[in-house]
Amino acid sequence: MNERSSYAPPRIWTWEQPSGGQFANINRPVSGATHERELPRGRHPLQLYSLATPNGVKVTILLEELLALGYAGAEYDAWPIRIMEGDQFGSGFVAVNPNSKIPALLDCSDPAAPQRVFESGAILLYLAEKFDAFLPREHAARTECLSWLFWQMGAGPLLGGGFGHFYAYAPVKIEYAINRFAMEAKRQLDVLDRRLGDQPWIGGESYSIADIAIWPWYGQLALSELYEAGEFLQVQAYGHLLRWAKTIAERPAVRRGRMVNRLMGSLADQLHERHDASDFRTRTQDKLQTDKLNDAATDK
Repeated sequence: MNERSSYAPPRIWTWEQPSGGQFANINRPVSGATHERELPRGRHPLQLYSLATPNGVKVTILLEELLALGYAGAEYDAWPIRIMEGDQFGSGFVAVNPNSKIPALLDCSDPAAPQRVFESGAILLYLAEKFDAFLPREHAARTECLSWLFWQMGAGPLLGGGFGHFYAYAPVKIEYAINRFAMEAKRQLDVLDRRLGDQPWIGGESYSIADIAIWPWYGQLALSELYEAGEFLQVQAYGHLLRWAKTIAERPAVRRGRMVNRLMGSLADQLHERHDASDFRTRTQDKLQTDKLNDAATDK
């Protein structure tokens, strides 16, 4: 499983056995739906179908930031897509995102012609333009912000599908692959650290969708909250990046956004579905379980 491996690729690749370690059951070499399943709809125009992965929380963070600024039109229903159970291959989800990846957004502001938006970067840009927020208006500043947004979209797969997969999830540890992607991850961290040595925010002088896109991947990595790889990558060496990562992590909207569609971790941090701002106080998993136990005790 290294450069001296005896493995030689066949002339024609065939899908003889699943690959991808613990994620093998969600990987396949074809697209499209595997079963019929309509998506649920809530009462708000914005319907989000997602999961609290780094790509998923980009969108919930932005929505919560918009609501914190008073944009009532940013109220949304968030429905969990359980990718390990194949929800992303249901016909309803595929109709919103033919690529079968979370997150996916359906804007039903015009009920006669709902607008689908897929790819996390596209959703951030769509919402920023819709509400005229978190995206600079001035041409040069806007261009800089969008450059960093698209930097993340291009760089992220090398961190997640590259370093994260081979370091944390692959069924075998491959020295060559880990070294290759660890080098790239550290290069990317250095790019961000140097940028943040000159500017308070990734996009420039103001907090923007560039920061919101980059933080769930590189901010959480810098805070040692992603792949448990902080020591391995020596993230403490990136002081400017750490300052930025901690500042964003403390924002109330970020804390809320990270809870939405979260299915793992502390029960108090899991809000499986989000339909109203009050859900953060009343419908996290710890409170729902307590209510269930109280109801069971009352019935006895």
